[in-house]
Amino acid sequence: MSKDETATEEPKKKSKKLLIIIIAAVVVLLGGGGAGAYFMLGSSGPEKKPAPLPGKVISMDAITINLAEGHFLKLGLALQATADAAEAPDGSHALDLAITEFSNKSVAELSSDKGREKIKEELTKKVEKAYEEEVMAVYFTEFVMQ
Repeated sequence: MSKDETATEEPKKKSKKLLIIIIAAVVVLLGGGGAGAYFMLGSSGPEKKPAPLPGKVISMDAITINLAEGHFLKLGLALQATADAAEAPDGSHALDLAITEFSNKSVAELSSDKGREKIKEELTKKVEKAYEEEVMAVYFTEFVMQ
């Protein structure tokens, strides 16, 4: 080996070692620093609101709704108010939403458990929105089809 070959090998070895050290430092800083920042600052996702506490249950008189093909539904509702509700909500808006939701549905759609649960979920979402989250649940107290 000549002096020229030895001189070129040493800088190559040093530059490879330096490159490996820099890459390792970057990985440690990004990986460890990123995880540390995540745990220190918390996640940046939206914070979830705590579930509302239940308040009064407001029962309403049963109503009769026209279904498809000349059938009828006698529906009784109760609204579960939240504890934050200033006063017991008036049920007339919920009854109107129920009439709109159930009108012209077929007996077959409402006879199955899945069908009833699906329409109850849809009605609950609409009622919660209409009452600006002062109502947290809708209960069927009477459900009779003819």
